[in-house]
Amino acid sequence: MRLQSVFSALGFCLGIVSAKSHPTVYIIRHGEKPQDPNDHGLTLDGVKRAQCLRHVFGQGSEYNIGHIMAPRVKWDGTHGRAFETVLPLARDLGLRVDTHCKRNKVKCVAKAIRSYDGPGNILVAWRHSTMSGIVEELGAWEPVEYPNKRFDVIWTDPWPYGNVTSIKSEGCPGLDVRTGLVDQV
Repeated sequence: MRLQSVFSALGFCLGIVSAKSHPTVYIIRHGEKPQDPNDHGLTLDGVKRAQCLRHVFGQGSEYNIGHIMAPRVKWDGTHGRAFETVLPLARDLGLRVDTHCKRNKVKCVAKAIRSYDGPGNILVAWRHSTMSGIVEELGAWEPVEYPNKRFDVIWTDPWPYGNVTSIKSEGCPGLDVRTGLVDQV
């Protein structure tokens, strides 16, 4: 009887573990930035992109976003572009933007992704030069490089986070000339 109780408890625990959902991660770059390196905000096009993302990733989209991450904004406003890019979407979805990871701390981002157990998928908005590091830390075998002059590319990294499986444009009207699949992957 006691052995049967142990097996029942073990089966229950395994059921809980297998019931955990594994979200897909979508990684994007912050919106367009000014040429002046001392200007830490978004350009008008960057603000337009932030508004467009409300439709791309918003309620009823195919992305089913349940968690949004951006780097921690410093006291002087630096590192704030990604936060500004996703804030309108977060408000629409009733979500708080998770900013507990510093901009270059890719291990922190990967740990947060792997430990997320809430509903929906994860949207990560980050600096383009750090995005490959995030994907590598998640276990990518062949990390991709984000195109330096683009602001519209969505990387899709599904569980078990081995590789980016889809790269496509956000398709924001008036901002993105190319739509559909980008010629990487």
